[in-house]
Amino acid sequence: MSDNGMTISPGADMTRIQVTCPHQSGLLYVVPAERSWVCDAEQVPAHALAGFFRELINLNDDRVAALMQEWGLYFRQLPLEGEQEDAES
Repeated sequence: MSDNGMTISPGADMTRIQVTCPHQSGLLYVVPAERSWVCDAEQVPAHALAGFFRELINLNDDRVAALMQEWGLYFRQLPLEGEQEDAES
């Protein structure tokens, strides 16, 4: 386990993200899915998490917003590399 309580273990068909502290412990599994086919295997976890949170926020559900706020989680979608270059031109 790393000092920040998160360990990312990539595998052939699945990436495991273990999150552990003295008060909570869990394991998040990221596997290839219908919406992750566009990425290389090593980028599937980042793609899936960013896409999931983007869509979760876009639900505009007050319960989701309140729960995320209670846990101190916030998500902001960033421009993609190509979009950043276009904006700078």
